[in-house]
Amino acid sequence: MTGELLVLLIVIITALAFDFTNGFHDTANAMATSIATGALRPKIAVALSAALNLLGAFLSVAVAATVAKGIVRLDAVHGHDLLIIVFAGLVGGILWNLLTWLFGLPSSSSHALFGGLIGATIAALGFNGVIWASGADGVVTKIILPAVLAPVVAAAVSAIGTWAVYRITRGIDQQRVSAGFRWGQIGSAALVSLAHGTNDAQKTMGVIFLALVAHGTLGQNDDMPLWVMAACACAIALGTYLGGWRIIRTLGKGLVEIDSPQGLAAESASAAIILSSAHFGLPLSTTQTATGSILGTGLGKHAEVRWGVMGRMVVAWGLTLPLAGVAGAICWAIAHLLGGLLGVLVVFALLVALSTLIYLRSRRDAVTGDNVNEWPGGGTQAANAAPAQI
Repeated sequence: MTGELLVLLIVIITALAFDFTNGFHDTANAMATSIATGALRPKIAVALSAALNLLGAFLSVAVAATVAKGIVRLDAVHGHDLLIIVFAGLVGGILWNLLTWLFGLPSSSSHALFGGLIGATIAALGFNGVIWASGADGVVTKIILPAVLAPVVAAAVSAIGTWAVYRITRGIDQQRVSAGFRWGQIGSAALVSLAHGTNDAQKTMGVIFLALVAHGTLGQNDDMPLWVMAACACAIALGTYLGGWRIIRTLGKGLVEIDSPQGLAAESASAAIILSSAHFGLPLSTTQTATGSILGTGLGKHAEVRWGVMGRMVVAWGLTLPLAGVAGAICWAIAHLLGGLLGVLVVFALLVALSTLIYLRSRRDAVTGDNVNEWPGGGTQAANAAPAQI
């Protein structure tokens, strides 16, 4: 096996590791509200979400094309240099995902990936190596604008939906209303999981496609290989199945106390927006969309919103692109300084070591499916109010 082929294999493994972290980091986007309201038992929820993420990954490759061809100027870098950029960007994205997971912050896995790639590209090629804006393509149009608009639109749609639901059902016995909406939540949460697989698994497909182009295995205009789609689908599904319980707790219990009508409104709004973005090839942040939807349910019901928690989320969103970019740039610098296979192996070893430290730190205050509905100082309101349907 040649050194160049070994580097390619390490890049592909790292990409699938990112896809895995994307899965458990973003499980909350689909299932946090259903778990919080008791519509689904925690472990059944993550199993259902995993299966639908797996299926959703095969529905489209429009977002993958955006990632593969819409960020790095492929005509400006080739071969090993492009492989190192992709690898460094992935490491930056994984480290940011793990750090925000440790603190229970639902930041964007998509932006962590893009930030890592952009940082590594700037370190290697300068600012001109990134496609910032080019008609309908580029970072500004495809990433930044959707990031700004998605949570706002999701909050507005969810707030209107929540208000309408409570207006329509007023005067009806609330226990019957809650029971009916918990069944509805199962369907809407499933749709969000399907949408998440359609949108997020493709981002890793696009990165692996970049690596294969860099190695010369594929051309820029080739179709996405089926094995890439299958590998990414399995990686995100496995990560989803393990359940990102820390972030599920933040979204389900930390932002707004959610009843089942709110949960259905939030999930329906999220699914509609995520599927629409996937159709148009926009690599939308499913995390920001889901968070905006949950916030909207609180506004629509005039419920208490924990603005301090929301503020920490917004800060994390704002820091994701630049800090993941810094991590990607540092990883590129280390790999470039040491050179060749040695540089890649050293950065990979650093990734494994830091990931292990973060995991061990998380065990000090573990969050699992058994205590996911226990917000510190907040009780278990929704979960204890009624038994799970499934």
